[in-house]
Amino acid sequence: MNKKIILTFAVCSVLLFGFSKKSYSDEQLIKAIHKVESGGRTDNKIFGDNGKAIGPLQIHYANWKDATDFDKSIGGQYSNCHDLEYSKKIFVAYMNRYAKGKDAETKARIWNGGPKGDEKRVTIAYWKKVKANL
Repeated sequence: MNKKIILTFAVCSVLLFGFSKKSYSDEQLIKAIHKVESGGRTDNKIFGDNGKAIGPLQIHYANWKDATDFDKSIGGQYSNCHDLEYSKKIFVAYMNRYAKGKDAETKARIWNGGPKGDEKRVTIAYWKKVKANL
């Protein structure tokens, strides 16, 4: 009898927790973040956070520097973040540094709140916006 209860509990736990998060590709996540950050715009005049962030993915200088220091093959200048394809490279490098192998929620919250953004309650609302665009 105890083995049946334990097995039932184990199966329920896997069903409830193991499969509760849908998996998304980085490309899907980037599209959703792009929508949240700049409404999907791609022009060269996208500034946000009172001029502290630029481009379609709203990249701050410190995040750009962090990503390009981590993956020197990216090269370029901060102003290149106005280009969506370049911004995607920054996103991928930043995620490889701080969120490699993590789920979409963790990645989005780190993108919004920095290396420990997934631990900050304030990034939960950001994740909800991103999730709505996935």
